[in-house]
Amino acid sequence: MAFTTSKSYFWKGFRDGTPFVFVAIPFGTLFGVFATEAGLNIVQTMTFSATVFAGAAQFAALQLLQDNTPTMIILISALAVNLRVAMYSASLTPYLGAAPLWQRACAAYLIVDQSYASSIVRFEKEPELTVPQRMAYFVGSVTPITPLWIIATYLGAVLGTQIPESWALDFALPITFLSMIGPMMRTLPHVIAALVAITVSLLTVAAPYNLGLLIAGCAGMMAGAQAELLMERRKAKA
Repeated sequence: MAFTTSKSYFWKGFRDGTPFVFVAIPFGTLFGVFATEAGLNIVQTMTFSATVFAGAAQFAALQLLQDNTPTMIILISALAVNLRVAMYSASLTPYLGAAPLWQRACAAYLIVDQSYASSIVRFEKEPELTVPQRMAYFVGSVTPITPLWIIATYLGAVLGTQIPESWALDFALPITFLSMIGPMMRTLPHVIAALVAITVSLLTVAAPYNLGLLIAGCAGMMAGAQAELLMERRKAKA
């Protein structure tokens, strides 16, 4: 029975993650095109996508490569952009932390914006889920995205500059993040965190090596946590 239940949650995750393929495909294709323009061959491009598996960090690193930035700065910048995944991991730990080590290792690799956004919303709505059910849902949410991201990267790398600019593939990046943020704006702390992060990101847009994104993420996280703490204190007093 537990197996059947976990399996059903895998398919729930699969269904919830499927809409993201409409942005993952053009997003991955765009990266393949940009990588080709930056001088990477197909093997390098595919290795980049398969090992890093983080679109924003890949684009940031690629841009710095085109600017002939020192390797160490590229690595630091990519890590800084990807530190938001550490925040995702900390947020998911209360829900997935009791899973076996090998499952947590796989989940760590598969944490992307889409899998986190889908999973955290589901886990908060259904706190009674068991750890196997949560892990099944998490894996399901990223299953339709992962292979298509790799395939789209390959197509972009092969086609390269043959894709016309009129296709406007770069629309995928903002659409992706908007589609993830929308369902999460359910409480005042979520809204405060988003507004603070937006404000700080605009104020730090001139920060070198994309560090403004990291600063904004930390500021938003702290603001949201503080707002939630204040609300809980008010409820306790009431």
